[in-house]
Amino acid sequence: MSEAVKQLQMGLLGLGFSPGLIDGLEGPKTLAAAVAYVASRRGGKEAAPADLPWMIEARSVFGLHETRDKARLSAWLKGGGKYLGDPSALPWCGDFAETCIARALPDEPFPGALGENPFWARNWTLFGKPVKPTYGAILPFSRDGGGHVAFAVGEDTDSFFVLGGNQGNSVSIVRIHKSRLIDGLARWPTTFPHAHKPLPRMSAAGIPKSVNEF
Repeated sequence: MSEAVKQLQMGLLGLGFSPGLIDGLEGPKTLAAAVAYVASRRGGKEAAPADLPWMIEARSVFGLHETRDKARLSAWLKGGGKYLGDPSALPWCGDFAETCIARALPDEPFPGALGENPFWARNWTLFGKPVKPTYGAILPFSRDGGGHVAFAVGEDTDSFFVLGGNQGNSVSIVRIHKSRLIDGLARWPTTFPHAHKPLPRMSAAGIPKSVNEF
């Protein structure tokens, strides 16, 4: 098992190329994902595998850190129409989710309190329509003193694996216990057909568990 291979697998997953289990082992699925990624960039092309439009947006800034990459991250966040402010000083998970949706689905409504303040994570319970957790669905979580919001990418018995902002101060994938999902429901945009793509089973190896996002 290799930490470097784990990081490679997490990066491939964030870019939309599934390496199978995040286990630090150079298996055939990891190799196939790496080959597919290289092939997508051949000739300087930035072709990406078919995916949900807001997940493509999320992957485009995967790995950016709120301090190290603040200028680039801030420029991207401002492109969503609303901007909370300095991500190194403010909790920006809602800003990340709003930017992904607004860039990818410009006609998607943000009703009520969510439209007034998409930065407050618990307001995302008002977004779109309620669905069971599936790939790409928005998961609004409770936490001490507030909430958290991110996109579902996988699961194991106890946790959801989510791609989101303000997770370890960056755009990353972490595990969050299923009991924290508000009302046990995810949210799906009203302007995009529900894909009904089941959450893949993932290994917890190498994926940090988050209990109070920062």
